[in-house]
Amino acid sequence: MNEELKDYLSAIQPPDKKATDTARLRWAHVAKPLNSLGVLEDDIVKIAGIRRNSLVTLKKRGLLILCADNGIVEEGVTQTGMEVTAVVAENMTRGNSSVCIMAKRAGVDVFPVDMGVARDLVSGSTYPLINRKIAYGTKNFSKTNAMTRNEAVQAIITGIELMGELSEKGYDLAATGEMGIGNTTTSSAVAALLLKQDPTRLTGRGAGLNDAGLIKKRKVIQEAVARYSPNCQDEIDILSAVGGFDLAGMTGIFLGGAIYRIPVLLDGFISAVAALLAERIYPGCRDFMIASHVSAEPAGHILLEELELSPLIQAGMCLGEGTGAIAAVPLLQMAADVYGTMSSFEDIEIEAYKPMEDPS
Repeated sequence: MNEELKDYLSAIQPPDKKATDTARLRWAHVAKPLNSLGVLEDDIVKIAGIRRNSLVTLKKRGLLILCADNGIVEEGVTQTGMEVTAVVAENMTRGNSSVCIMAKRAGVDVFPVDMGVARDLVSGSTYPLINRKIAYGTKNFSKTNAMTRNEAVQAIITGIELMGELSEKGYDLAATGEMGIGNTTTSSAVAALLLKQDPTRLTGRGAGLNDAGLIKKRKVIQEAVARYSPNCQDEIDILSAVGGFDLAGMTGIFLGGAIYRIPVLLDGFISAVAALLAERIYPGCRDFMIASHVSAEPAGHILLEELELSPLIQAGMCLGEGTGAIAAVPLLQMAADVYGTMSSFEDIEIEAYKPMEDPS
């Protein structure tokens, strides 16, 4: 592994047990039925441990949207052309995309990042573009490796650095998003290599492929998995063989969450693949992640189960951009409000709820 990346990872420490124990005790005293907010309670406890502070605050929230093109689009595995990536990315800088509209409502700052779009972008002023372009898109992995190993490492470190910048600015919560035509193809290929499963089980229609398009997409991925699998010795090999700059950057974001102790919200399928890459690179990294929703893509449930993460939302979403992650932010904020401000049983002078005994 690259020495610079090793140095970053050496800074990771596990969540703070004292803070998590204190947070669980606080929930037990809040004047409501025990565990009645379900996964929301668990995630607030997790955030306390990540932040080393049982006083949970989510005042500053940021969304990093990593934008990049994928050479595999040449194989006809998408409904639209590569040029759409740049158009949507530029719209994001003007606040004119689905996730930007949702982020405004949720009180989340948006940071569009050019990780490898196939042309230079013109930034709007609403959410100024962050230029971290590694190359003008990846190569077509049906012909050659998508990127070099050095490029994959560079993209991972870029994601870590982006989280360092959020940390310096005092952000309490980060959300992940992406934009890149063809990235459900790259993500399915990466997932198949990570999970050692049949790509047909993990590959969906992406942004609306018809039956013929889906068959072609699956065939391209199957051939790539067969080709690269024997030579992939680690996660960075997998990324460089069939991944994308957005996936590699998001992998760095998840690692950066553990390094800088900022909870990171997964979005959907693509984000979950990056999260699994991060977990495989540094086992235990998942303790710094929060699952927002279950993607409608076939591998959505599979990846969350592999990560042992419970989602907050099940709404059949598969838009990408970070929309699922942003949709979860108000839920987390409401839970934090209950956790932080609601009266205790002692305050209102009633007997606390006790855990139910198993009738058996």
